[in-house]
Amino acid sequence: MQALGLFCLFMGAVVSVRARRYFLMWRSDTKTSLLSTAIAQLVGTAGGIYLSLELLFSFLKIPENWWNPSSFIVEPLAVVSLVLAIVQPFAIRAWMRIRK
Repeated sequence: MQALGLFCLFMGAVVSVRARRYFLMWRSDTKTSLLSTAIAQLVGTAGGIYLSLELLFSFLKIPENWWNPSSFIVEPLAVVSLVLAIVQPFAIRAWMRIRK
């Protein structure tokens, strides 16, 4: 039974590599737009903030039902992290002007 599983795993890897080579032949170079780059950076920053807040809340042992009621469609912590990611560049720019 293990031999059959290893054979299937090996054949799957071979088929996957051959398919990737085939698709790479027909793939053209992609051009990223300024908007897609900005959205990717925003989502990356918001994701980092979300993970940091999640770890902070679990470290402080804040109960989940206190900050995440089930009546919302979207998770409030995700919305907070997205808002912080949007406000962050403006806050940094304001801070730099205040310091000068």
